[in-house]
Amino acid sequence: MELTVWGIITAIVVGLIVGALGRLLVPGRQNMPIWLHMLIGIGAALLGTVLARAMGIATETAGIDWMELLVQVVLAAIAVALVAGVGRRRGVTHQ
Repeated sequence: MELTVWGIITAIVVGLIVGALGRLLVPGRQNMPIWLHMLIGIGAALLGTVLARAMGIATETAGIDWMELLVQVVLAAIAVALVAGVGRRRGVTHQ
């Protein structure tokens, strides 16, 4: 895999989309800034690509690799749920 400027730009754009889809999959309200969802999405997109290739799912296709995208979105949803859960626990005050 060659790392080019277009490859990096594509990874960022896909990461933003994956982060938004991950946020939509998690039920309830997440008290997180949008930039954190973006970072989670970019990280999930990169990690999802690595995992998909390790599992033999990702292939070089002319179009969208739907299975790889599914792995990325599931990772983003898990990460959003974990980060939102940590934020909720920190915000709880006991009297």
